[in-house]
This record gives sequence, structure tokens and C-alpha cells, in this order.
Amino acid sequence: MKTLFSLIKIEHTLFALPLAFTGAVLGARGMPAVSVLLLMAVAFTAARASAMAFNRIADRHLDAQNPRTSDREIPSGALSTSQVWGLVIVSIVVFLAASWAINPLCGKLAPFALVVLLGYSYTKRFTSLCHYLLGLALGMAPVAGWIAVTGTVASAPIILGLGVIFWTAGFDTLYACQDVEFDRNMGLHSIPAKLGTKKALKVAAMSHVAAFLLFILAGALASLGVGFYLFSIITGALLVWEHRLITPDDLTHLDMAFFKVNSLVSGSLLLAVIAGLF
Repeated sequence: MKTLFSLIKIEHTLFALPLAFTGAVLGARGMPAVSVLLLMAVAFTAARASAMAFNRIADRHLDAQNPRTSDREIPSGALSTSQVWGLVIVSIVVFLAASWAINPLCGKLAPFALVVLLGYSYTKRFTSLCHYLLGLALGMAPVAGWIAVTGTVASAPIILGLGVIFWTAGFDTLYACQDVEFDRNMGLHSIPAKLGTKKALKVAAMSHVAAFLLFILAGALASLGVGFYLFSIITGALLVWEHRLITPDDLTHLDMAFFKVNSLVSGSLLLAVIAGLF
């Protein structure tokens, strides 16, 4: 079980789950029902587990050839491919069941979400825009949170989701900078592999500027109060800090920027929405 949790990076759910809660809080204009939040947590964790496990299966041969990833669970032999397939199947069943338990619209949309979540794993084989397709996978979270509470779709969560797409694409572009040579040698696509690290960092920065502006626009569309904009300053400062940690010649702080700072960004966004409602 510990090895399975390691494979799906269960602890990183903590920086993604707040995005779904942000949409739920926005939709409820306050605290959603605890039962809905619990079902959302189950659905979101299961969806993410299925996506991570499927990604490890899809990339197992590439991971085995990359020195950075050769010690992952499947290439190292810690888990067999069939064991990971079992995790994928169980996670999908739990996700679909939890989605239907939330409301009918969530249940009907869940299969389409799975197409995005699982399909992302193959995108770097044919497009440098794979970072934005990963963003789409995570950008669905606040929209899903809104739907879970309201059973409808609206412009504010969609704009918030667009912001998450650009935010995710930005930090994933940063993360891909460490695999530039490997991706080029293997014929894989990424913005750093296509443009080089220096230009990729600029693309990531522009993506994060777009994300911040979309976050602000979402707050305006949702008629959030001044508290939202005050807390959004923290979100913006965290994004700036993320880029200050990394330079084209020094990627040593990449893990801190990718995991720690981004967990703070998602948390600050949730707090900003809460503050804007009071």
C-alpha cells in the first residue's frame, strides 16, 4: 500500500484538492454540505489516482530509460504493470460511483473527465502543448466543484478553470526543463525541448501572468468582495517567488518551486475566494 501511494504521489493531492473546494465554496457562496465535500474528496482523489497510475503505465518504457525516473515503481520492479492496472481500474470505479452519488450531472460528465485525465499521458508524444492539456485536466477541478454544489455550469468557475489551465501549464513547463535533452533524444514534445530552457521560462512566466489575470476576472464575475483581491496579492507573490527560484542555469530549486510553492498557490486561491465571500 505504501508503494502504491508513492506511485500516485498521494501527498500531492493536497495541492490539487483545494481547487475543487474553491469551486464548491464559490458555488455555495459559503460552506457546502459536508456530505458533498466528502464525496468530492473521494471522487477527486480517485480520479487523480487513476490518472497518475495510468501515466506510470503509459510511460513505463520511457521512465526506464530516463536516469531521473528509472527508479520509479514499475521500472524498478517494486510494482508490476498488472498491479498498477488494478489500481487504475479500482480508482475509476470509485470515481464514477462517487460522481453519481454527488448528483446526476457529475455522473454524466465523469466519463468525459476520464478521457482528458487518461488521454493526457500520450500528448507529449505528438504536441508541445501537452502542458496546457495537463492544465485542462486540473482546470476541470473548480468547475467540477461548482457543478457538485449547484448542478449547473456558470461563467465564473469556467474562467477560474481557465486560470488553473494557464497556472498548471506554467509550472509544468518549468518542471519539463530538467528533461530537455532526454525529450529531444526520444522524440518527445515539450515547450523546453522545442524552444530551449531560457525561452521556456519566459513562456511559463507569461502563462502565470495570464493565470493571475484570469483569477482576478473570475472574482469579478462572481462579485467577490475586497477580501478576494487582498488575498490574491499573496497568490501573485507566490507565483513571482516560484519564478525567482529558477534560472536557465540553475534548476536546483525546481522541486521546491513545483511542489511546495504550488501547494501554497492553490491554498491561497481557496482562501482568497473564502475571504471574498465575507
